[in-house]
Amino acid sequence: MEGKVALNYVEFASLNLSASKQFFNDVFDWEFTDYGSEYSAFSNAGIDGGFFSSDRVTQAQNGAPLIVFYSPNINETQLKVERSGGVINKPIFAFPGGCRFHFVEPGGNELAVWSEAEN
Repeated sequence: MEGKVALNYVEFASLNLSASKQFFNDVFDWEFTDYGSEYSAFSNAGIDGGFFSSDRVTQAQNGAPLIVFYSPNINETQLKVERSGGVINKPIFAFPGGCRFHFVEPGGNELAVWSEAEN
């Protein structure tokens, strides 16, 4: 095998596809391309991926992978998350090297945001 195998694409289940798309566009400026009514691919996220309609999603507390975003201004990002319908399920907390918070987006996925220091 030539070259390095690397993470290339990520897919999320969503309880509400249109709400997930709107949230990620508003908060993170993601762009979407629909492929039918049950799937939408995203770009402008650092990695490409997609959302598919589902009646179930997973959360980190149940063993699901946790996707973590980086933000140079964590307080500003948290406000955008809240204003766009995200629910903070772990407020900003410190850890060696920085701080982070966890949130659940309107489609039911838990994600996190980290920064070097709270602004």
